Amino acid sequence: MEGLLPKLYGADAVEIPGARSLLEDLIARSAPWAIVTSGTVPLVTGWLTVLGLPSPEHLVTAESVTNGKPDPACYALGRERLHLSGADRHVLVLEDSPAGIRAGKEAGCRVLAVVTSHTVEQVLNAEPDWVVKDLASVRLVQADGEKVVLEIRDALVVPGRG
Repeated sequence: MEGLLPKLYGADAVEIPGARSLLEDLIARSAPWAIVTSGTVPLVTGWLTVLGLPSPEHLVTAESVTNGKPDPACYALGRERLHLSGADRHVLVLEDSPAGIRAGKEAGCRVLAVVTSHTVEQVLNAEPDWVVKDLASVRLVQADGEKVVLEIRDALVVPGRG
């Protein structure tokens, strides 16, 4: 049933501003990336097809883990698939949900939250590292092998992190 949602409602889909260009830049520079979602394979692949977005080499879905977000297992698995496990490896998670923000933090990742599906207060309460309205505020500056440098403009101030 979930696989039908993109087909039936694809015309209503709205991209997160900046997401496509950031993804295109990551791919063009061979930077490591994955999709980690609480959705199922049919749902996420359906949305990627409808929106004309590339499929990642690494995809972690509801079927990949026993417990979904906020359990950190999904992001731990994503790190493993990207060969970025270990405390010395810095991984950035882009998230829009409080449960996903908490999962990313618990998995030892830094989290950039976008305020697209929840209120600013809900997002801030999950304690991300940075908060932006959308991904139009994020630009890929450099990608060299596994190292990626992003510029974040117009970030909201996260309490305690100034």
